[in-house]
Amino acid sequence: MDDRRQKIADGLAAADKGKADLAQAQARISLIEASAKTENHTRMVEAEKQAALLIDQARREGEAERARIVAQAQQDAAQEAQRVRESLRADVAILAIKGAEQILKREVDAQAHAELLTQLQAQL
Repeated sequence: MDDRRQKIADGLAAADKGKADLAQAQARISLIEASAKTENHTRMVEAEKQAALLIDQARREGEAERARIVAQAQQDAAQEAQRVRESLRADVAILAIKGAEQILKREVDAQAHAELLTQLQAQL
């Protein structure tokens, strides 16, 4: 009978120890869950910050590229306008000489004609 009592007492002690161990395990699980949630939140905040930085950097790079393209287009347009002006000056000078030639007919020789053309081009 003492043997049986001892076995029952040992069983009850083991059950109490199991309950205590279970409570400890549940407490550790709760701490681990809380820690994981906090860590997950921290990682999410860091990821959002990184995404915002990447977006801002891409925006700045895009604006710089846009400014470069606009500047290049303005430069190209200015060069083309200058080329067209020069071409128009030459065409107007030729037309003026041809008109003057027709009016004057043979009164202007080739040397004078070339000098007159050069002078008109310089004036335009």
